[in-house]
Amino acid sequence: MEQNLPVNENIYETDCPILYAMRIIGQKWKLPILWYIADSQGQTIRYKELERRVVGITATMLTKCLRELEADRLICRKQYNTIPPMVEYSLADRGKSLIPALESVYSWAEEQMRTRINLP
Repeated sequence: MEQNLPVNENIYETDCPILYAMRIIGQKWKLPILWYIADSQGQTIRYKELERRVVGITATMLTKCLRELEADRLICRKQYNTIPPMVEYSLADRGKSLIPALESVYSWAEEQMRTRINLP
């Protein structure tokens, strides 16, 4: 695989696809949120279920991350006008197309973890 890496340039000032992806999904909570949505029945999950499953996240941070993922068109939000209000999240087409890449990274990392050399 040939890459056109910038020579004598600051990589952070270029249009690097990996850095672009990391800006979208590289935050602490976004990958777990995407995984839980992808892993849920019909790839749809309610807000409260996400709040329970993403251990350690605050409601404020969950809402912020969900809004950002929705703005980046990785997930869809559907609100039902019920009392109490019910909100569901699902993967958008763009989010669905990301899952195979994440599965590849997962497989690579799993192999690396099995074969890693214990370094100091």
